[in-house]
Amino acid sequence: MPIQHAVLGLLARGPSYGYELKASFEQAIGPQWGELNIGHLYQILDRLVRDGQVTRTVVSQRVRPDKNVYSMTEEGRQALKSWLEQPFVRQGGYRDDFFLKLFVAAELGPDALHRVARIQRESYLVELASLGRLRVAHRDEPLVSLPIEAALLHAEANLRVVELADDRADRLAQATHAARPADSGTGPSEATQDGRPAREAPVSEG
Repeated sequence: MPIQHAVLGLLARGPSYGYELKASFEQAIGPQWGELNIGHLYQILDRLVRDGQVTRTVVSQRVRPDKNVYSMTEEGRQALKSWLEQPFVRQGGYRDDFFLKLFVAAELGPDALHRVARIQRESYLVELASLGRLRVAHRDEPLVSLPIEAALLHAEANLRVVELADDRADRLAQATHAARPADSGTGPSEATQDGRPAREAPVSEG
């Protein structure tokens, strides 16, 4: 799990405690990742201690309650080194809720596809404007600005996909209808022209 290794990376600098790790992570990675939930962080630290990759020491404080200070072990250093040497590989296919919307809109026809594309395009344009402001605000922070640049590139690519879907709306709708399975007539009853099951012919006796 990537957050686990990010925590190990922070502990590679030296011993630290929960809230200090949280602040260090959020400051280093910037606004694109979002806040690190402190409860989740302590669950990760507990797991790292259980796995022998981190040690926990209780430090007494005069005014404040005792705090847990965490240090990385040699096993943790090896785990971090192994993770850094492995490439990131996307698991499974490319999934995006937008494609589900395209699937449904294609069933409804080209007009629905154009409408979905227009709404999504407006959303991406707002996102690009917001990311542009973030890029200016964090231009002097190399590590923070890099994921912002990545988000901009992804948003631009997503916008291009929306434009392709909009241009191909007629073809997408036609392809969806053409892909519907034909009624083979091999079921227990055939359908009439109005879609209702036809009555079975009476069986003659004798």
